[in-house]
Amino acid sequence: MTHHIQNLTSGVRTFIDVLSWRARHQYEQTGYTFLLDGEREEVHLTYGDLDLRARAIAARLQRLGATGKRALLLFPAGLDYITTFFGCIYAGVVAIPAYPPRPNRQDRTLTRLQTIVANARPQFALTTTLLLSEVDALFKYAPEFRRMCWLSTEDLPCELANEWQRPAVESQNLAFLQYTSGSTNDPKGVMLSHGNLLHNAALIEQGMEHTAESRGVMWLPPYHDMGLLGGVLQPLYAGRLMTLLSPAAFAQRPVRWLEAISRTRATNSGGPNFAYELCARKITPEQRANLDLSNWSVAFVGAEPIQLVSLQKFAETFKSCGFRWEAFYPCYGLAEATLIVSGGLKAAAPVLHTVTKAALELNTIMTATADEEGETLVGCGRTLGDQSINIVDPTTLIPCQSDKVGEIWVSGPSIATGYWQQPEETKATFHAYLTTGEGPFLRTGDLGYLHNGELFVTGRLKDLIIIRGRNVYPHDIEQAVERSHVLLRAGCSAAFSITIAGEERLIIAQEVERAFQRSDASAIVSAIRQAVWKEYALQVHAVSLLRPGSIPKTSSGKTQRHLCRKKYLAGSLETVGASHVGI
Repeated sequence: MTHHIQNLTSGVRTFIDVLSWRARHQYEQTGYTFLLDGEREEVHLTYGDLDLRARAIAARLQRLGATGKRALLLFPAGLDYITTFFGCIYAGVVAIPAYPPRPNRQDRTLTRLQTIVANARPQFALTTTLLLSEVDALFKYAPEFRRMCWLSTEDLPCELANEWQRPAVESQNLAFLQYTSGSTNDPKGVMLSHGNLLHNAALIEQGMEHTAESRGVMWLPPYHDMGLLGGVLQPLYAGRLMTLLSPAAFAQRPVRWLEAISRTRATNSGGPNFAYELCARKITPEQRANLDLSNWSVAFVGAEPIQLVSLQKFAETFKSCGFRWEAFYPCYGLAEATLIVSGGLKAAAPVLHTVTKAALELNTIMTATADEEGETLVGCGRTLGDQSINIVDPTTLIPCQSDKVGEIWVSGPSIATGYWQQPEETKATFHAYLTTGEGPFLRTGDLGYLHNGELFVTGRLKDLIIIRGRNVYPHDIEQAVERSHVLLRAGCSAAFSITIAGEERLIIAQEVERAFQRSDASAIVSAIRQAVWKEYALQVHAVSLLRPGSIPKTSSGKTQRHLCRKKYLAGSLETVGASHVGI
C-alpha cells in the first residue's frame, strides 16, 4: 500500500512526520477554516501556524512531565481543539478527546465524562480559558476531577515552540484514545496507534479518491471518530482544505451545512443518515434557491443503517441545486477499525438490493421478485485496501453461507489494538477466531451480509428484537413509527422489547413535536399501532410519548436503545400524558 504522503517524502511513521512535512513544504497553505458563526465569520489555520502552536503546547506539556501520560481534551469545536490535539501528538502525550460538560448535575455529558475519566485516569485536563474558569463549579458535581492537572492551552506564548523536543514515537505507539459512542453500553477507550491512523487515512483517500485539490466541509463533532478522522486528520494527510462548523451550528440551522458546501465549492462532505433526513425536512424552498451543490462529488453517508427513503428524499429535494444521486457514497466503519472499513466507487451510484422481508426475518437473503413484498437495502461498498470482511455466525463462529445474515468480522492494519484497561472486552472483541483457527478478527457487533462483494449492513446484534422467532430490526420499526403522524419527531424514537410472562413484547418510545397537545395522544398512539401492524404485522404492547429532546442519544446522535429500555423499566422516561398499554 502506498500513502499519499509517501509520494511527497519517505520515512513517514507518525502524524508528527505528516504535520512537520506540511509545515516545511507548505507553510503558508491554509489547512483549516472554522466558521465561528456557522456561516461567514471565518478564522483560518495554516500548516505553519498549526506546527508552531503544536510545538509550543507540546513544549509546555513536556516541561510538565506529561510525555507518555494521558490528557483529557475538553474543547468546543474549533481551531484550539485542533492545535491542542496536535500539541499532544507532538509531546508524545496520549490525547483523550471528549465533549466539554457544563457544570451542572443534570448535564448528560457529565455522566459520560465521569465514565471516561474513571477508565482512562488521565493525569492532565487541557481546555479553554473560559472552561478553566468554571472548573470549581464542575468539581462540585465531580470532585474526582480535582486529581487532574488543569491547563488552558489558548494563550501559551509561541516562543515555547523553540523548546520542543521531538519525542521517541514510532508507528506502533499509542496516539490517542477514541471513546466509543456508547449506543449499547458504556463508552470504551479504543487504543489507536499512529500506524492505525496513517493506514486508515490512506484507505479513505483511496476509496473517496481525495486529492490535494479536494475541498471538504465537516460539522461532525471532532471528539468523535468520523469528525476527528474525517474532519481533522485525513485532510492534513491528504493536504486538502477543510472548512469546519460546530455541530450546534448545524443542529440550530441545518442549511448552514449546505451553504458552506455551496459557498466553498466543496467536493467532499457527509454525515449520518439523519443529517440528510433533517436537511430534506427543514430547508425551505427559499433557502434552496441560493444553493449550488453541483461540485459535491462525494456525499458520504454512514454511522447507522442507511435508509434508502432518506437518500431519495434528499436527492429529490436538492436536485434543483445541482445535487446528483451518484454523489452519494455509502460507507461502513467504526471506531474499533479507526474509521472506514468499506466504501463504494466515487463515480458510481449507490448499490441497492431488494430482498424478501419474510426471509430477512429468518436471517436469510433472497432477492425479491416483482410479486413479493421486499425491502430495499443500501450497500456500503466493498472492503478497502488490504483489509478483509467476513460474515460469521455469532454463535457457532462458522463463516455464513452467502445467503445468510451474520456478524461482520474485520481484519487488517486499521484494526485497533484493543480497549484501554479492559482485557476481557479486548479479547472478546479484537481476538476472535473462526472454528478453522483463522484470525484474529474484530467482532463488530453489527449484522450484515455480502452480495456480489458488496457489504449490506442490516443492524446491531445487541439491538435485534426477536419476537416469536422473527428477527426485527428496531430502526425499521422506528422509521414506520416516525412517519405515522405529523406530530412525531423524526430520528427521535426507540423500539425495543421487554419480557412479560416469558414472552417478548414490543415497546415504542417516541418524542412528540412541541405543538403536541394531550388531547392528541389517543390519535397518535392509534396511528403508531396501525403503522407497525401494517408494515410488520406486529402488535405494539406499549407506546410512551416523550417530550422533545428526551430520548437518550450518544454524542454522535445515535439512539441509546438499551438506556431507553432501562429508563422505561424504571419509569423514568419523560412522558407527556400517559403511556398507553395494549393487550
